[in-house]
Amino acid sequence: MMLQGAGLGYRRDLADDFLLLPDNSVINFMEVAPENWIKMGGAARYKFDQAAERFPLAVHGLSLSLGGQAPLDKALLQGIKALMTQYHAVFFSEHLSYCECDGHLYDLLPMPFTEEAVKHVAQRIRDVQDFLGMQISLENTSYYLHSPTSTMNEVEFLNAIAQEADCGIHLDVNNIYVNGVNHGLLNPYVFLDHVDVSRVNYIHIAGHDEEHGATHPVSPSDEAFNKIKGEYRHLPQLLVDTHGEAVKGNVWDLLDYAYQRLPHIPPTLLERDFNFPPFAELYAEVEHIAQLQQKHTKLTGENRHAA
Repeated sequence: MMLQGAGLGYRRDLADDFLLLPDNSVINFMEVAPENWIKMGGAARYKFDQAAERFPLAVHGLSLSLGGQAPLDKALLQGIKALMTQYHAVFFSEHLSYCECDGHLYDLLPMPFTEEAVKHVAQRIRDVQDFLGMQISLENTSYYLHSPTSTMNEVEFLNAIAQEADCGIHLDVNNIYVNGVNHGLLNPYVFLDHVDVSRVNYIHIAGHDEEHGATHPVSPSDEAFNKIKGEYRHLPQLLVDTHGEAVKGNVWDLLDYAYQRLPHIPPTLLERDFNFPPFAELYAEVEHIAQLQQKHTKLTGENRHAA
């Protein structure tokens, strides 16, 4: 089933809330990590099956390690393909990262932004697309160590791989913001100005942790200040992409700008992995996504009519 509108990540903690949603819910689709569900059974799988009968499913991988050196995990790929066939899923995305080195590492590690890495990742994406028989999408990730060997910036790297592999771009707006603040190398709005909008077909938005803040007074010349949206703002020294907090105002602003830049409004999902608030609060965040989508769909329609 095709994806559209606003969605929410499906988690076992939220299963009952999904099943209680009315037919006219603002939540139009749900997303799962296949690694969590390929072998899942019992009551959890029964509730998931019930939810999947009602909501179109996006599949978002965690551990294919597209940037890794080990051979692609064909058993995992077979499980992903079977899961997508069973639930009639038509969208799959994976992270621009690697997560293995002589064994599986439970983290998404960054790539050097180099031409060699572009060729390597693109070939592995083409192999995945051939195996699954479909175009996949590549998600920009948050990262906390920038390679000194990089020869291009983050958005140039993402665009180059997507073009070389002929894949879609899964845009994570919170990751763009977190990286922009933490590294100070690429203004988040400049990222959106230069991303290949013709390939953007899916969006994530999420919360991040600001508790890792500065422990000493800082001045506007301090590295803890980063120029965001043309102004200097006092920011924590480190933001952590946790998916365990409410979406921050600056990230909502960035999503609004992304919709302004894009030629169409992609399906957009709220990620929340733990520290769950009352479901009404998550629902309100999904409603806000839908309101922004409607705002820009209306503006696009008015502009086309005027033209």
